[in-house]
Amino acid sequence: MLKKERHQFILGKFNNVEKINTIDLALELNISEDTIRRDFNELHNKGLIDKVYGGAFLVKDKSKNVFDITIINEDKKMAVGKKALSFLSEGQVIIMSGGTTNLSFCKLIPIDFTATIYTYSLPIAMQLSQHPNIELIFIGGKLQKKAMVTIGIDVVQVLSKIKADVCFLGVSSLDVNQGLTEMGYEVSVIKKEMINASNKIIVLATSDKINGTMPHKVCGLDKIDAIVTELNPKSPKIKKFVDSGAKMF
Repeated sequence: MLKKERHQFILGKFNNVEKINTIDLALELNISEDTIRRDFNELHNKGLIDKVYGGAFLVKDKSKNVFDITIINEDKKMAVGKKALSFLSEGQVIIMSGGTTNLSFCKLIPIDFTATIYTYSLPIAMQLSQHPNIELIFIGGKLQKKAMVTIGIDVVQVLSKIKADVCFLGVSSLDVNQGLTEMGYEVSVIKKEMINASNKIIVLATSDKINGTMPHKVCGLDKIDAIVTELNPKSPKIKKFVDSGAKMF
């Protein structure tokens, strides 16, 4: 396959997935990982993709309205959100991480639901602000503009003083051996503090986040009470998680 054809193939794959993994693509095309990395570099330099550790994301068009967020694979994320509704109870104290899977989940929360919800995600705070019975606490700090979440010591200090019933945790990658991992160190520290502050940890993850790893470990599977995906619990992709004792929904 010529380089131009490979580039078209790579861009075409984003019609079905949010992230392309370097190793998986190299195996699929039967070429070296170095070749894939060079392709990713060229597409990144053209402004067509965002290159990250171990793979790449498609560059999204910036919306005219900063809160009108395009959600890739929204149908899968809504399917995850529908399953996650079963973990909600009236009057809970909840911590909510950022990410578009959690944002999709928030769109499904009944308008009359009563709870106290802490979040460091600006889009999720805006979504939940429409719920009259939710006491919403936005955790301020340094704004990470790309992800629209706050980071830094201020966020950690607030989380260290909370005792929550449940944490709904979005993920970058989830692996049966490495557990939950993140690309950014600061976000990994914040998610560790969210776990420490919560009685129950519910991970929300679409299937493209399964069986991958990022540089910074957050926690092992033993810290997670439930993993919610759009997959059937009998799916071969999550068999290793089920065999390890993880509770898959």
